[in-house]
Amino acid sequence: MFPENFEYVLPATVAEATKFLNQHSDEAKILAGGQSLIPILKLRLAAPQFVVDIGRIGELKAIRERDGNIEIGSLVRHVDIEQSPLLALHCPLLCETAAEIGDVQVRNRGTLGGSLAHADPAGDFPAAILVLGAILTATSVSGSRDIAAEDFFVEMLTSALRPNEILTSIRIPKIGPRTGTAYVKMHQQASGFAIVGVASLLTLDERGLISNAHVGITGVDAVPYRARKVEDRLRRNEPTPPVIAAAAALAADGIEPLADIHASADYRRHLAAVFTRRSLERAAQRAAGK
Repeated sequence: MFPENFEYVLPATVAEATKFLNQHSDEAKILAGGQSLIPILKLRLAAPQFVVDIGRIGELKAIRERDGNIEIGSLVRHVDIEQSPLLALHCPLLCETAAEIGDVQVRNRGTLGGSLAHADPAGDFPAAILVLGAILTATSVSGSRDIAAEDFFVEMLTSALRPNEILTSIRIPKIGPRTGTAYVKMHQQASGFAIVGVASLLTLDERGLISNAHVGITGVDAVPYRARKVEDRLRRNEPTPPVIAAAAALAADGIEPLADIHASADYRRHLAAVFTRRSLERAAQRAAGK
């Protein structure tokens, strides 16, 4: 199916793009990599008057160190994250997560910012940025504002971005010593989206006990979430298989899991525990240097 007619807008800078959005935010859609928007347009689930292609704004395509953190431009592609030496050194969780997304074609076109702004409940990156405590920067003609990852995902397919804002960068702290991370998922066979995806981060103290634990889960609820009960159960304990299994059993506690043709709510609840355990076991091994 072909999309409805629209006017194609190609800004050269963030300032030019935000100026246009400020005037036409109710009639415009932003195009980054297009892996989500193009199918939506072709299915006529959206019919904007303007499509604003930000794909050629070079300032949004860099991965760099800044003020002790790693800053990733919103137009950095999945494949660039997967292959980044800087991220492999300081934040391997993002590299591992990027490698699990879709297929080669999707990874070569899709962007980090586009994926996050789309806020798909089965997306992979949301779990990782929750675990990493990322800060997302949104820019408009009025300036920029920072949004914590936990405040960014509002509801299904809805983020905290305002209609006249563009997500311009994602800032994450470097991974510290004695810290391991992991991302594991159950794929939808056709699309590669996560039926359940779990990102985890574990830090061990000098005695080998868990001093810090972060667990982010996608695919289970309408929005990705931090599994706080799992985290609390892990802290100050040794990461043994029984401890990890008991904590992982709480992965969907208090959550009403989604149900669809891919998995029932009960099955998703079960998978959440299974993949949380697998993610934590892998993160624990890496934190211990194994």
